[in-house]
Amino acid sequence: MIPNQWYVILESREIKKNQLKGFTRFGEKIIAWRDNNGTLGVFRDRCPHRGIQLSKGKIKDNRLQCPFHGFEYDTSGQCTLIPANGKASQPPAYIRANAYPVREAHGFVYVWYTPDPAAAKIPSNESLPEVPWFDDLDDSLVASSFTDLWKAHYSRAIENQLDVVHVPFIHHTTIGRGIGPVVNGPYTKVSNNSISFWPLNEEDRGQKPLRPDQIEEAPKKSTYITFIFPNLWQNHIMDSMRIIVAFVPIDDNHTLFYLRTFQKMVKLPLLRDLYFLVTKLFNIIVLGQDRRVVETHQPQATSLKMDEHLIAGDHPIILYRKMRENLKDGKKMQDK
Repeated sequence: MIPNQWYVILESREIKKNQLKGFTRFGEKIIAWRDNNGTLGVFRDRCPHRGIQLSKGKIKDNRLQCPFHGFEYDTSGQCTLIPANGKASQPPAYIRANAYPVREAHGFVYVWYTPDPAAAKIPSNESLPEVPWFDDLDDSLVASSFTDLWKAHYSRAIENQLDVVHVPFIHHTTIGRGIGPVVNGPYTKVSNNSISFWPLNEEDRGQKPLRPDQIEEAPKKSTYITFIFPNLWQNHIMDSMRIIVAFVPIDDNHTLFYLRTFQKMVKLPLLRDLYFLVTKLFNIIVLGQDRRVVETHQPQATSLKMDEHLIAGDHPIILYRKMRENLKDGKKMQDK
């Protein structure tokens, strides 16, 4: 995991008022809940008193109540009541559930991930940077979403969506139909937290492919892919149609895809629902083609230096590994 980043972990609609949701992210048990004002709290699923899972508790009087001894917590994690000490007693400030800084935006729940929050000094929510998102998405695009679970490390799932070499082989019956195996470039553009690239595959006519450094400017085509660290990806198919994926890390061997199709071509409600149903079924087929092979990667987690022999067409993957390593070390890539 890259520390000190905003990670998408859920869709906002999954957490209802006065409802608890326990789940696993980053290999840790987590609980999310809303009070009756709609304020969201996301904690590590452990009561600081005796280590009981808070997800076994309930919401009482707008507070999360531990099932074991009745300790109550507000959405910031602060203990507000210790029943054994009586209502007139103020709980000490150090009794707090281990809460993530959390924000909601674009229909997603983001948390600020720190690997050892008990030992780290986590900044206040207000002082943290903006959550990552795609500047070219606007309200004119309507979306439909679904989830897909892979038995794969999130880094492998991401790299698969940066891989232009595999498309004519794995997807020869779907999105790879008619796409040649020779990989020019691809042309890439890098900022300190994102990678964009333009696929330029063509048929093999005996030519040598262009290296990435031989392509001086972005091609004049609407289809390109952008990945924003740590776990957001967009396929900009055209201005009127996009696919967004949030690669949500559950643990070292499982990744949950939140896939959204955005479009503004079909406006009539019934036709739009039919359009989204067809695109969902098609995307499920495409993801299944990928998942079948990605789940066989050995090892699952990737790193900058490992026993693999990458080629020029793997340039986006190479950049991803370098940038991921730099971000893990607290460094940034320069714009280029």
